[in-house]
Amino acid sequence: MTGGSAEFTVRRAVTTRAGGVSPEPYDSFNLGDHVGDDPDAVRANRERLADQLGVRPGHVVWMEQLHTRTVTVVDGPRPAPVPATDALVTDQRDLALAVLTADCVPVLLSDDEAGVIAAVHAGRVGARVGIVPATLSAMVGLGARVERIGAFLGPAASGDRYEVPPAMQADVERHLPGSACRTVKGTTGLDLRAGIRRQLLAAGVAGVAIDPRCTISDTTLFSHRRAAPTGRLASVIWMDTRGARR
Repeated sequence: MTGGSAEFTVRRAVTTRAGGVSPEPYDSFNLGDHVGDDPDAVRANRERLADQLGVRPGHVVWMEQLHTRTVTVVDGPRPAPVPATDALVTDQRDLALAVLTADCVPVLLSDDEAGVIAAVHAGRVGARVGIVPATLSAMVGLGARVERIGAFLGPAASGDRYEVPPAMQADVERHLPGSACRTVKGTTGLDLRAGIRRQLLAAGVAGVAIDPRCTISDTTLFSHRRAAPTGRLASVIWMDTRGARR
């Protein structure tokens, strides 16, 4: 997916399990550095990702994701993952923001006119406590306007497969309306992407695109609920000046 201005092109990318060097059970393009994989393999996979995106080494910014509503504004490369945060926001060109998932919802946001982008880790807990509205507020603080922001929700556990106890479903629904559903088994479930989409549209964003893939059922993707331990996918957003329209 792309968009942007004459000065830059907003680009988004989502990885799969294929194309890396990690051994089982992280095979093979694991980008998570906290799941027990060989650190050298993770480092090699992250270097490969930057190369494939056409981003300078070290210009992919990662997070230490803790299921919070903490948002961090970054203005340049970071030598290590940004600690204790679940969303990154920037107005810097050629700086890629990455979110790691293996069932949670990766949310990529951009105001292409203002040149403000964000990457959000929206798991059940983070979505429940409001990580997405907090990110919108941080983007507005950098000059974005909500009515110009477009959203992309990446691969995640689908409502068809994401079973939860009734009390948990009711609690999340109270905080994130539209997320309660029934699974294919007829049990109580959560469709976090449906709830987040409703939340974003109610906030006034310009539009929401959804990758329909379910991490639990699609074995080309990592899923913690399907098989743990496992690796992590990356969803990445950046403003590419090399690919700007002439």
